[in-house]
Amino acid sequence: MPFTDELDGCGNITETTLPAVHLAQQHLRKQPAPLCNYELEFHFANSQCDNAIGLKAFFDAICHGPKYLMIFGGVCPSVTSIIAESLRAWNLVQLSFAVTAPAFEDKRRYPNFFRIVPSDNAIHPAVIKLVKHYNWNRVGILAQDGQGVSEVQRDLMKVLLLANIQIAATQNFIDDPSVSLRILKENDVRIIIGLFNESTAAKIFCSAYHLNMFSSRYQWVIPRWNQRNWLVNRGTVNCSSLNLMEAMEGSISVDFEPLSSKETRGISGKTPQEYQKEYDQLRIGKGINSSRFHAFAYDGIWVVTKALARVMEAVRHQEKYSQHHNYTVSDEELSQMITEAMTETTFLGVTGQVRFKNGERMGIVRLTQLQDGSEIQVGEYNTIEDRLDLRKNMRFTGWSPPRDSTMVLHQRGQINIVVYSILSAISILGMLMASSFLFFNMKHRHHRIIKMSSPFINNLIILGGMLSYSFIIIFGLDGAFISDGSFEILCKVHSWILSIGFTLAFGAMFAKTWRVYAIFKNVHLKKKVIKDLRLLVVVGGMLLTDICILTCWHIMDPLTRTVEEYRTKVDGNDVALHTFQERCESAYTTNWLAILLIYKGILMVFCCFLSWETRHVRIPTLNDSQYIGWSVYNVSVMCMVGTVASVLTRELPNVQFCIISLVIIISTSGTLLLVFIPKFKLSQRTERKDQWRSGSISSAEQNNTFGTEDHQDYNELLRRRVVELEQFSSSEEPPLSNAPPRYELQGHGLEAPSAPLATCTVTRLKEKTDQCEINTDVT
Repeated sequence: MPFTDELDGCGNITETTLPAVHLAQQHLRKQPAPLCNYELEFHFANSQCDNAIGLKAFFDAICHGPKYLMIFGGVCPSVTSIIAESLRAWNLVQLSFAVTAPAFEDKRRYPNFFRIVPSDNAIHPAVIKLVKHYNWNRVGILAQDGQGVSEVQRDLMKVLLLANIQIAATQNFIDDPSVSLRILKENDVRIIIGLFNESTAAKIFCSAYHLNMFSSRYQWVIPRWNQRNWLVNRGTVNCSSLNLMEAMEGSISVDFEPLSSKETRGISGKTPQEYQKEYDQLRIGKGINSSRFHAFAYDGIWVVTKALARVMEAVRHQEKYSQHHNYTVSDEELSQMITEAMTETTFLGVTGQVRFKNGERMGIVRLTQLQDGSEIQVGEYNTIEDRLDLRKNMRFTGWSPPRDSTMVLHQRGQINIVVYSILSAISILGMLMASSFLFFNMKHRHHRIIKMSSPFINNLIILGGMLSYSFIIIFGLDGAFISDGSFEILCKVHSWILSIGFTLAFGAMFAKTWRVYAIFKNVHLKKKVIKDLRLLVVVGGMLLTDICILTCWHIMDPLTRTVEEYRTKVDGNDVALHTFQERCESAYTTNWLAILLIYKGILMVFCCFLSWETRHVRIPTLNDSQYIGWSVYNVSVMCMVGTVASVLTRELPNVQFCIISLVIIISTSGTLLLVFIPKFKLSQRTERKDQWRSGSISSAEQNNTFGTEDHQDYNELLRRRVVELEQFSSSEEPPLSNAPPRYELQGHGLEAPSAPLATCTVTRLKEKTDQCEINTDVT
């Protein structure tokens, strides 16, 4: 043992433990046989905590005698390691009461080494039990660089992983712990296990104070030191003692129990409290400080005495009953007997139950907590029974133990049921409106006005509108309404419905606008017929392009269900709201969407150009050309607005759904209303005119039966009608030099005549017995 202060600043352990050794010797003399039959004789060797000096002192003792049975002590780990490795060769057994380094647990290197003080690793099962007790599943480690600490850190990480406890972060520091603490905070570490000595404690808790890493949100689990030492000798840290105490308030210290708290009489006949009183009287009388190892030195003397007494009694018994008159025990046999006796030794000492397992002390680990500036014992862990007992005086700064991390509540970013219901209802009404237009278009397909506007092409517009409406209903279905498998199926349906619906509706309008443009720009005034079949080919080409793009997309890069987490909010209760949203995406979704948008964007730009070029065309047989142009502008603007808004509101599912739905509803409904409402009104007006004409002719025929005087009134009525038509014709007649070609509907196409007409005539009343026919030719 060193007779001077140990190098790491723990004081003169030899000096502070000698009173306990002497006290044990006094108590041994009062014990019954066989303990009282022997007296321990100690020879001291000064190692000075130097490997060379310690090894020389050991060799000198072995060479000069007397014959030693055991080595008691070993304070400095480096000196102890050198000697303990050679014990087997010298047939000696060593018992240490102060070396806690984990390296001595390796019994292949140190087979004859025992220690009555628990290893630094002995507290790890207690830490695991504490963490499990409060359901902490995530911890961080703050360790000071050093050989002894590194071994403890490796063992701690090993037992944490075996216990399925996540190590969120591990930070080592040499001198300044502030950077390491900041990293722990950034990783949201709340339960911090510290592995450092008291010389750096002030720096650590000063940094923790400035980083606000204390109070109800954090829990520190640290080694136990002499609290007054590190508070008084806190160095040049930028914190007061009150700041340090505030940062350390509520921290839990885990350390082996230096003195049992139970008032039970042990092997010496003394309670731990009675022993402590006698020890304090001895050391105070000599002016010696206290040591946390003194009780282990006291119990160590009892271990050595019981083991050697047991061996000596066994040797005497063998000598008495041996057949050989000169019975001797070899050094190797004696060493083996002492090792077995040490392993089997068990008794109740002042440090608790004394028992060895593989040379390691199975003792009691004490848990203390700093409460209002004082250390309060709040529990203990029994390594023999693997049991953690916590007292009711454990308290935390908050109402409950801190969480091991910010509580994350996962919330699905779903469409609001009210919003979805309203927009779905509007979409259903739009589908019903489209169905009524389809019924009207089919019923009156032979009507002159409806037939002029290509009813079959109009049906494609209606079908595209109905698909667009149905997209809204399907698009709003997410994981809150359907299963994951159904959602993934709808992922593939989404793109098909919207793309094909747009192509049918917008493609049909594009085809009709192109027909007007082709006829209107017929500068050579040649006869030109564009039938509906050609328009269907144009729409079919667009539809085929969509099918090719979508097929390649779904084969090469299929859409799947993905979950995107895009927003975290933390409230005052240390709870984070983590929102996730289901999306239909693939690896290259952006690229495929870009292809579709570029293709359809070019189509919309070209269609807008055609609509602008034909904006002044007024052709009776193409009564919907102007409304088709307005529809094209409406759809183009809405598509641009919807595309930009859907990208900007990606993280707001309700807003995104509302914008996309309203864009589709406005553009689709506007198109249907612009295309079909004028037809409905015009057909009604035509029917009224036909009824009026039929009624006028019927009245004239009826009057014809009454006499010739009535024919004069009938002729006067017809003359007035002819005058009205002449006035109407003259007011609508454009200049002859700018007269465009004559248009008339032939079959399902439009035809331009080969030469313009030179006159404008409104003629000829032909009387027939069954009808009156008025022909109006306008150039």
